[in-house]
Amino acid sequence: MQMSLRTDRALLRATARSTRYLLVSLTAPTTAPRDGRTPIHVGIVLDRSGSMDGEHKFALAQQAVASSLRMLRPDDRFTLVAYDDSVDMIMPSTLATPEATRVALQRLQTISPRGGTDLYAGWMSGAAQMLEHLVRDGVSRVLLLTDGLANTGVVESPALVSAAGDLRRRGIATSTFGVGLDFDERVLRDIAHEGGGQSYYMDTPAQITDLLTSELGEALEVVRRGMLLHIGLPPGVECKLLNRYRSTHAHGDDELIVDVGDVTSGQELSLVVRLCFPEDRAGAQTNVRVSTGGAVRVSTDVEQQLSWHYADHEANNAQPRDVVVDREVATLYAARARAEATEANRHGDMRHARAVLEATARRIRTYANGDPVLDGLYRGLLADVEMYAERCMSAQERKQSFYVAESVGRNRDIEGKARRHR
Repeated sequence: MQMSLRTDRALLRATARSTRYLLVSLTAPTTAPRDGRTPIHVGIVLDRSGSMDGEHKFALAQQAVASSLRMLRPDDRFTLVAYDDSVDMIMPSTLATPEATRVALQRLQTISPRGGTDLYAGWMSGAAQMLEHLVRDGVSRVLLLTDGLANTGVVESPALVSAAGDLRRRGIATSTFGVGLDFDERVLRDIAHEGGGQSYYMDTPAQITDLLTSELGEALEVVRRGMLLHIGLPPGVECKLLNRYRSTHAHGDDELIVDVGDVTSGQELSLVVRLCFPEDRAGAQTNVRVSTGGAVRVSTDVEQQLSWHYADHEANNAQPRDVVVDREVATLYAARARAEATEANRHGDMRHARAVLEATARRIRTYANGDPVLDGLYRGLLADVEMYAERCMSAQERKQSFYVAESVGRNRDIEGKARRHR
């Protein structure tokens, strides 16, 4: 694992609290495809409710399953489930042999859309099979696809999100795929977030194969399972992660632990932490220690330290800024502003949508200093006021805005795919 640490400014004020930003850049090792990897177990769980009949969604999902299963090796395992208001166990957990794949796809062709959406029952049926054959040292992941709301069985969002967290703690991640305009993107996002997976939006059914196989391809090339980022803090320093990862404080408030999750070959990650330092004497030094880790330490884990020095106001005011850090910080704040404005628009609060976009634009402008990227970020927020704050956004616009902001916060491209070093 390669790691670099940068800060927007290296000096701190001796007689006042100082806010600084820490940028942690990580690049995972690149491995030859499928070289010596541990077998994986994938559970594909498909919505077959009546609405999946429209726009050939279920037919395209069937094609996506066929493409996905062909990516597996005979020593991998798969489970295949379809659900409406009841559950069809198309293929219980089995080794991904050519014969098993042929039989599963043959059975899948006999399934057609009907009925309601018991998402929980379908999801849990697939997960139960995976728990019986858990790949202890490998990747176990449910790929959960739906085009609508859970309207049968367990439908409450907190219960669904809680179930995702329980599966994650037992070794199974859940990634979600929402198709069309009728699903609740917030629920699927939260299931994936708590479940240790990714969340994808397909505004057209034609994207099903691309995104399903892309997610499986990432699972096949995981080089670090359950990676944690440990950020050791000096006494009195307050911190907040700007990215969209689960994080907890440990050792009182002296350490922030970020749950990065599974990291795939060549993946690039940029995490930003806002740090608020207390006062100290001029000339004093303070340090933040950053290391990677997990349930088991591996040879690719790394550790580095970054230092700041206390100085008077004159030296602080004259110090240069690191534009690379400023760009990362501004990009995350802009994404957070659009996410907040999207929710405000959803609830008809146009005044708040306008306020958050304009306030964030003003904030970025104060340190843009003519940088074209920073100028583009604050001007883009101002240009977006019309869409977010002067009319009701369409369902498609809300979903697109929601998922783009989510992808930025999780270091992924606008389609939700991992950023990789090429």
